[in-house]
Amino acid sequence: MAVPMKNGGMKPSKVIYYVVLSGITTGIGAFFGAIVGGISQEIIALCLAFSAGAMIYIVSGELTPESSKLYQGRMSAIGYILGFIIGVFAMNI
Repeated sequence: MAVPMKNGGMKPSKVIYYVVLSGITTGIGAFFGAIVGGISQEIIALCLAFSAGAMIYIVSGELTPESSKLYQGRMSAIGYILGFIIGVFAMNI
């Protein structure tokens, strides 16, 4: 996270500030995750399903159209569909 900000011309003090700030929020999120995760297995499954849905949304909404523009073909869509199918079958193993 720090390297792109530094290469973008941001002052080192600001880079350190943002890196520390993101680290603190990650720690707070991990703390609450540990509390929620201790409640039940169903809560953990629900949280993991939500995060998987968020990642699928990001890939299908942002990355796939961008890769279609870059490569001007159907390979990115085919790769996305195959990856989704493999992921669904891998969950059943």
